[in-house]
Amino acid sequence: MPRSLVVVAAGVSEPSSTRLLADQLADATRAAVSARGEAVDVTVIEVRELARDLATVMTTGVPTPALSAAKDAIAAADGLIAVSPVFTASYSGLFKMFFDALDPDALTGVPVLVAATAGTSRHSLVLDHALRPLFSYLRAQILPTGVFAATEDFGSAELATRISRAGAELAGALVQADGAVAGFGGPSDLGAPRRSGKALDLGPVADFADLLRGHTGD
Repeated sequence: MPRSLVVVAAGVSEPSSTRLLADQLADATRAAVSARGEAVDVTVIEVRELARDLATVMTTGVPTPALSAAKDAIAAADGLIAVSPVFTASYSGLFKMFFDALDPDALTGVPVLVAATAGTSRHSLVLDHALRPLFSYLRAQILPTGVFAATEDFGSAELATRISRAGAELAGALVQADGAVAGFGGPSDLGAPRRSGKALDLGPVADFADLLRGHTGD
């Protein structure tokens, strides 16, 4: 059965260097999984397309159908690639809003490859100062190799090598996930089910006044 890989790209323009890096990482992971004799299905979530949906859920608490679909994809994923542009020395606000909207356990034990793009290499520490702490808080399995790409890095052999290494690490985590044993190289709750974010059908809900009928309060 093919593994499920979700790519979250938080670029705000089109075309986007963030999406370009995300696609390159997904391609490297797909190639490495194929080299292991397995298959992977890739789903890309463009966060900018969910900007209004995220504003709605943050102000009303009610997710839109589009956001619910994205949450379901994350919850069903065997692995995640998360790529953000750098805004003011950190991940973008839109990127953070998306992960704020997920269920608390959505990424528990999930292998995550973190990556970021920026106009200059002076922001390269964002992976360690911002992205890794975020996904550590979400109890994800953060892969050793993160990928940062400044504008001048695209097309370089060094970036290509790092992308290939990161893709191989994620592919290894995806292929080995079925055989992982709790307590041996992975989180103790690796096999725990994750919440999908789907609304649960609880059936008819009794009116509160009916519940109180016949009670005096004594």
